[in-house]
Amino acid sequence: MQLFYTPDIEPSHPQYFLSEEESKHAIRVLRLEAGDKVQLIDGRGGFYDAQIQDAHPKRTILNITSVTPNFNKRNHYLHIAVAPTKNIERLEWFLEKATEIGIDEISLIIAQRSERKEVKVDRLNKIITAAIKQSRKAYHPVLNDAVKLNQLLTQPFDGQKFIAHCEAGEKFDLRKEITNNGRYLVLIGPEGDFSPAEIELALENDFKPITLGEARLRTETAALEVCFEVNFINRV
Repeated sequence: MQLFYTPDIEPSHPQYFLSEEESKHAIRVLRLEAGDKVQLIDGRGGFYDAQIQDAHPKRTILNITSVTPNFNKRNHYLHIAVAPTKNIERLEWFLEKATEIGIDEISLIIAQRSERKEVKVDRLNKIITAAIKQSRKAYHPVLNDAVKLNQLLTQPFDGQKFIAHCEAGEKFDLRKEITNNGRYLVLIGPEGDFSPAEIELALENDFKPITLGEARLRTETAALEVCFEVNFINRV
């Protein structure tokens, strides 16, 4: 059954009008007709069953037949703050896969050794949207604009905070440190890693240093490893 992302829909709506872009896709590309059943997600946890009333290529009318709130709501909250990669396709790959696995919020951080200082979040959000449709998730992860690392370090966060880095010193195994059903903020640095001064500042702001194993991972691989481990440990 075809699935559409409809962020402006409300649970109380008996009907919904697809946008012109989505209407054209539904009628001209997918060849849907009046009477066909479709599904909608609002990005806020709502999952809707609907039926096409008027198959118009510019303004398709849907009748909402049922609404499921908090659809497949996860038992934890994962926020990964990651330095954008020089090759933007690698960051796009991470966003797609992390969304499919399960993530709630992504912050793009500019560190001292960052190779990319600017990012166009509009395109990245489209990749996230496509990934929630692909994986049938009703929650759309939040993608924050890029900020300097020191700004993020001082922002309040109600939960466990970790920093993954490759410098020498005491580090803990993420799998043994996280508390189930919790809230987590994990920092992943650029290819050149965080600088010693940045690591020290993170520790001063109550971030716990962690290791992801013996292998030296690329930025996007390390971020996805965190995403997988957190979701695996929190499986019911």
